[in-house]
Amino acid sequence: MRASRRGAVYNRARMGRGGGAMESKTDEHRQIGAGAAARVRIVLVGTTHPGNIGSAARAMKAMGMRDLALVAPERFPHADATALASGADDVLAGATVVDTLTEAVADCHQVVGTSARTRTHSVPVLEPDGAASRVLGGAAEGPVALVFGREHSGLTNEELDHCHAFVRIPTDPDFSSLNLAGSVQIMTWAVRRAALADVGEPDAVVRQASAAERDPAATHAELEGLFEHYEKTLEAIDVLDPENPRHTMRRLRHLYLRAEPTASEVRLLRGILTHTLRGR
Repeated sequence: MRASRRGAVYNRARMGRGGGAMESKTDEHRQIGAGAAARVRIVLVGTTHPGNIGSAARAMKAMGMRDLALVAPERFPHADATALASGADDVLAGATVVDTLTEAVADCHQVVGTSARTRTHSVPVLEPDGAASRVLGGAAEGPVALVFGREHSGLTNEELDHCHAFVRIPTDPDFSSLNLAGSVQIMTWAVRRAALADVGEPDAVVRQASAAERDPAATHAELEGLFEHYEKTLEAIDVLDPENPRHTMRRLRHLYLRAEPTASEVRLLRGILTHTLRGR
């Protein structure tokens, strides 16, 4: 992931699964669970108040997560962020700052976005527990992302188009407003709880290893390349509606995000598209 001039790239630490004997089975489970949670990237988009960035960093570190990406924050770095991080300064120092969500999640195999409103998207809408299980499943194959939008307006429809699924925190309908850092705390806690529960199962480590060994899911960057290839091909064969080309592309995007194709499947599809263009 490329960092902009405003921030440094975080050298993400990965907790190993090997090593010496643990003092107890419980300690071993906790270490494995923490390692799984550490592979989840928290992405904050367009954050306006630097204090929310600091509070989010604190929430992350308390749950064993340190991979923070900031998309076009209004003010960062900032003293308010440092003050509210309360000991999570290392998370702030290691944050990646980029200009677009596409950059922030380019290497991710699973992207789950938070949304407080009902929108016309044909992708799964999950509650925190379901979203936590989903991102942990993706973490066996590589980086995954939980994406949080702006304090007042959330994520745009275009940004939600990058997500494989949405998560909605079930708040009181009479007052559904959650602070950004509060949302981060709820979701990071859900991920850590799911990770610790998962490693309590006897076959959990075997299951994680087998997931990593099979054909990996396509990364976000690989899927974006596929979508661009589709658009170019469909334009060439006059399939896209010139009045509203984005309608067809959005439906195709949602179809493939739901299907979660592997990297080799994406290469196969792009080979077919290339052949189609050459045949014209």
